[in-house]
Amino acid sequence: MVDALLALLRSLIRTPSFSREEGQTAQILADFVQAQGYTPHRLHHNVWITSRHFAPERPTLLLNSHHDTVKPVASWQRDPFAADIVDDKLYGLGSNDAGASLVGLLGAFLATEQAAAPLPFNLVWLASAEEEISGKNGIEAVLPQLGNIAAAIVGEPTQMQMAIAEKGLMVLDGEVLGKAGHAARYEGDNAIAKALPDVQWLSEYRFPQASPLLGEVKMSVTQIQAGSQHNVVPDRCTFVVDVRSNECYTNAELLAIIRQHLQAAQVTPRSLRLNASHIPLAHPLVQRGLSLGLPYYGSPTLSDQALMPFHSLKIGIGDSARSHTADEYVHLSEFQRGIALYQNLLQGWCF
Repeated sequence: MVDALLALLRSLIRTPSFSREEGQTAQILADFVQAQGYTPHRLHHNVWITSRHFAPERPTLLLNSHHDTVKPVASWQRDPFAADIVDDKLYGLGSNDAGASLVGLLGAFLATEQAAAPLPFNLVWLASAEEEISGKNGIEAVLPQLGNIAAAIVGEPTQMQMAIAEKGLMVLDGEVLGKAGHAARYEGDNAIAKALPDVQWLSEYRFPQASPLLGEVKMSVTQIQAGSQHNVVPDRCTFVVDVRSNECYTNAELLAIIRQHLQAAQVTPRSLRLNASHIPLAHPLVQRGLSLGLPYYGSPTLSDQALMPFHSLKIGIGDSARSHTADEYVHLSEFQRGIALYQNLLQGWCF
């Protein structure tokens, strides 16, 4: 089965699957699981299968990763779609993020289904789309179709370490209004000058609740724009704030605190959807990982966890440092070990 899974992974790499353009890889995945005797379900470019002996009275564990990729950066020295194998490395766009984890979770699903002793919970394997852009037609569209999910394993490259917390994201658009005037005279109300105290506060403020895993909430003013020419006092200044949340606050709570402190700026969130996530150390899934000797940490990178309204554990094959880089690769040895570890992680515990 490992050979078949490796062939599937290479087929996915050879097929471009940029976010919102995952139709071909969705079909490859649907064809593969159908050949294994499962009925694939599909919504948009998301594909999923359920346990053969699915029982509604049992809790359900979701096995999820994504099959979309970012576009290749210009500095690739190899063909990003060739799926070349050199020594122990499989090169290709999406090999590390997150094809190996996606296929590894599928391998664990299939192996567990074939085992003599059934699990005390249902399994759903889901290949989601639009993860790289947190798109509306990705996992967010699928979750209502899956029924009650008790918890999830999310496949992302973590070197098979357990990410038991993940930072969230909120992007704010700020606007400060002034009054235009001639720069040579004492006229107008300079929107840049009015914005400066708020920009400084956003850069320096520290939220009181820090996470032992994710640290403090981080705010960064990353864009600012004002003025049309040198001799006109600007009547409008706009800026963008990148807010990385921890599990101590919801994005809505952070927004309320920010608005209370700003003097001149009005801020509008682009979305409140992408909250931080956290699974307790006492959760039986985490306890199973600890019994296997797996370390845990807090992850600074965003995933589909942010859209899951239930406990989830992020763990996967590969290294996050390789994601979105030129000549992305995954080791064949870590791919094989990861499949086996996923299988072990599913055994020996119950909700």
